[in-house]
Amino acid sequence: MLTGWEDNLLAGIVTLNQILTAGIAITAFSLLIYALTFNLRDRVARSFAIILLSVVVIFTCEAIQSTVQSADWIELFLRFQWVGLVFLPASYLHLSDALLVTAGRPSRGRRRMVVRGAYLVSAGFLILLELGYLVGPLAANALPAPHLQRTIWTEIFTIYYLVLMLLAGVNFIRAFGRMLTRSGRRRMLYLMAGATAPALGTYPYLLFGSSFAARYPLLFWSSAAIINFIVGVLIIIMAYAVAFFGVSWPDRVVKSRLFKWIMRGPATASLALAVLTIVRRSGELFGLTYNAFAPVSMVATVLIMEHLITLASPLWDRALFLGGDQAEMNLLQNIGERMLTQSDLRQFLEAILAAVRDHMQSPSAFIAAFDNASLSLLINAGRPFLEKDHLSEALQEITEEGHKEFLWNNTWILPLRARRTVNMDLDQTPPLLGLLGVAMPHSQPMEPDQRQGLWLLADRAALALEDRLLQQRVFRSLEEIEPQVEMIQRIRAMGRYETTATLSEDLPSDSEMAEKVREALNHYWGGPKLTESPLMNLRVIQETAKKEYDGNMPNALRAILKRAVDQIRPEGERRFTSEWILYNILDLKFIEGRKVREVASRLAMSEADLYRKQRVAVEAVAKAIMDMEASLDSK
Repeated sequence: MLTGWEDNLLAGIVTLNQILTAGIAITAFSLLIYALTFNLRDRVARSFAIILLSVVVIFTCEAIQSTVQSADWIELFLRFQWVGLVFLPASYLHLSDALLVTAGRPSRGRRRMVVRGAYLVSAGFLILLELGYLVGPLAANALPAPHLQRTIWTEIFTIYYLVLMLLAGVNFIRAFGRMLTRSGRRRMLYLMAGATAPALGTYPYLLFGSSFAARYPLLFWSSAAIINFIVGVLIIIMAYAVAFFGVSWPDRVVKSRLFKWIMRGPATASLALAVLTIVRRSGELFGLTYNAFAPVSMVATVLIMEHLITLASPLWDRALFLGGDQAEMNLLQNIGERMLTQSDLRQFLEAILAAVRDHMQSPSAFIAAFDNASLSLLINAGRPFLEKDHLSEALQEITEEGHKEFLWNNTWILPLRARRTVNMDLDQTPPLLGLLGVAMPHSQPMEPDQRQGLWLLADRAALALEDRLLQQRVFRSLEEIEPQVEMIQRIRAMGRYETTATLSEDLPSDSEMAEKVREALNHYWGGPKLTESPLMNLRVIQETAKKEYDGNMPNALRAILKRAVDQIRPEGERRFTSEWILYNILDLKFIEGRKVREVASRLAMSEADLYRKQRVAVEAVAKAIMDMEASLDSK
């Protein structure tokens, strides 16, 4: 028999336990979504997702049934809770087997059969649950809480639960023993420690109906609250260890993404739920059946947490995840945030041309830029520039002097030059980037103030064109190194846990093939990347050359590339819509040989987006060629 203060203490502990139970359910569900989103292709992550699903079912049902009053609803959620319980030991054995396979100890058939048998046994217990044999009827007024009565099958399941957890533990230890790297052993320790969480957190529910739980409710609920707190921490540690499986991101990206996910999801939702519960229970103590502060406090908690996370995320990234790479990552982040996109460049140049027309009272103005050694009209303001086809003639009037304008066809032309670089000689003229043209119908001379203001605007336009040129080089460089970076990250990912991974592994076939195809497409109409392409070693190229092109390998390669591009073409009449985007990029840029700027303008996208879509299109062409080769080999 408990005294008054013990009753109050027990009520507080039960409330705390309910909050922790709901928090675990929220955390497990959030981490389940994370696993299903980012690394479901890995077998370890898949088996871990099954464990998380079981934990979500168990703790969600426990959290709901602790708040309902109807005996029928309590019994419904308690029975549904056992669905997660019966499959938890089998999923643990499944996870341990996947870890052994990843560690270089594949099953010879016996472990696989044991895992499948465990799932079958769990399915059998589920049938017993449905028939009413696994657990008995509801004990609504029993201590320490309403629960389903125990039966002989409950005792048998408890033994089955402990045996499978023991077998899974043995497999965890075997997998740990096969880890060769320090990072692999450390993360395996995290995984083993975190793996105790669901088993530890669900075992108290097996004690319902026992004499211990009924005799010592205060000790039982105190132990359950402590265990739930430990479970909440350990399940995050386990998710952290599993997050590295099946992904090729750098460690800092995995850590940062998971940490931000936890803070925005489980931490925010659990804190909001805790505040809501405390405010609502506090109101009940004062006789308020409806507390208006409850929803307000919950909304305020969510908004404050999201605001704090937004402010703090750059700080914890620098402090926890970047380490000595902080300067490099800050540089890349600044480039991404301050990158001058095609739309940004156009807006900036339009503003400059508007200022030029106002300053000179001109009916029209234009800016032309060099693209692959040819001059073309980049942007025009005012009336159409009718002489754009003869724009190259204006280059003949340009002298080697720096700020020297000239009159051409009633248009003032100002050369736009790059700034002097460090490696440039003092007497060397900076390279020409483009032209600024201002139409003057009456060919009146410029006043000194007009000239000074016009050249100030021209220098700003030249700065924008120079940045555009530098960014194009950056995009091309990133496009060149992306396959190699992807390969390195994939090898690093294998080396985290797989003892059989070797750094001498060749490039993955899809990345290697895509790189060769991209080089050949760049020289589609002639060049060493086509005539000396390694793709000519493919049988499909050699057979095509013999049968259709009298042994001419470059023509055969060009034909196969065209066929692969045509396979990507959607059916119907050609349109410039989203489903045609990959084909249009390949056809315009490689087959027709148009300039990057022209293709981007035609397809209404930025050059950065064009390069990203181009990579996807080239990979599709590479896959089509590989399919041709595979079909030829199968004959």
